Amino acid sequence: MASVKVTCEVVGEGVEECELPADAAYDDLLAELGFSRHEATVLVDGAPVPADATVATDAVRVLRLIRGG
Repeated sequence: MASVKVTCEVVGEGVEECELPADAAYDDLLAELGFSRHEATVLVDGAPVPADATVATDAVRVLRLIRGG
């Protein structure tokens, strides 16, 4: 099965490389980074994308909405 490599900049925390199945959604990308859709959002070209949309880019920014506890 084909895969997609995505560079993920987690704002204020650093950059990670993720490899996902070609049909992965942004929600899958968040899970790979250890976040849920309730604690972080994915930005593509500065705009948020739906968590259930298929990953269609090779670079994203991830903005944590909730931190700490």
